[in-house]
Amino acid sequence: MSDTKIQWHPGFVAAMNLELEQNRDDLIYEREYNLNTKPLEIDLLVIKKEPGVQIVNEIGKLFRGYNIIEYKSPMDHCNVDALYKATAYGCLYKASGRYVDERKADDITVTILRDVKPEGLFQYFEKHHIQISNPYAGVYYILDTVFFPTQILVGRELDQKNHIWLKALSDRIRKQEMRELMERVYSLTDKYERELADSVLEVSVRANKHIAGELRGEGKMCQALLELMEPEIDKIVGKERERVTREVTQVVTREVTREVTEEVTEKVTKKVTKNVAEGMAKKMLNSGKFTVEELQEYVPWLTVEEIEELSEKKRTE
Repeated sequence: MSDTKIQWHPGFVAAMNLELEQNRDDLIYEREYNLNTKPLEIDLLVIKKEPGVQIVNEIGKLFRGYNIIEYKSPMDHCNVDALYKATAYGCLYKASGRYVDERKADDITVTILRDVKPEGLFQYFEKHHIQISNPYAGVYYILDTVFFPTQILVGRELDQKNHIWLKALSDRIRKQEMRELMERVYSLTDKYERELADSVLEVSVRANKHIAGELRGEGKMCQALLELMEPEIDKIVGKERERVTREVTQVVTREVTREVTEEVTEKVTKKVTKNVAEGMAKKMLNSGKFTVEELQEYVPWLTVEEIEELSEKKRTE
């Protein structure tokens, strides 16, 4: 499925915030953190406020003081170059402190998140004898040849119950997973968490329209979908209203223009015709060969009264 119209990254940031909600007060989120004045951005930088804080969620067990997280959408490649690029971000972040070695290398971590396991990258690890550990389902630590503690998170392999938000960032979600996601979203009462959850749900629904469509008739599922898609529905309705208004306006304008044009044309025609008729009548009066009655017959565009008025003016000149 093409994801050209799906904004994955806002959903990813919201999902990370929800995943780490037990430590929300301990963390600072820097979305699209600029490494310098050039267009180099970290997808998400998570900073611990206090160094001794322990992250409860499995995906944050590796975290240190500064944690660089790169998100790969289902359509993005995740190969060895992507790993080196994420590591390079870590190096640039390390080197951009206010003074030398302000940010310690062992206080920086790198995380790459992708829905499906990048098999090519893991084949590279095996070919080059790079050690990998798998302490939790979907969580892989790279144990050597890296500058910083590094992990790869595989969304499809994460536990559904504990990582429902990250698992939702997929274009191959199953019906039961979508149902559980909607139920979780619908159960939230905190306004801020509901906004975050809606962001995740919107991405998931857009990426899995066929699954969402199958759930539309299921009570709360239907309600959750309606609430989620209300802004989109309003947008569509608004665009349709604008289109209809524009077409009606064009039709009305065209009709009014036609009527105005016809009216103007009629007035101009009458004026020109009368001027020409008066010119003809004056010439005929000057010849002295025609009576008023004869002039009215030859110049029917003028009334008898108008011809008599022209005749009277000629006599008084």
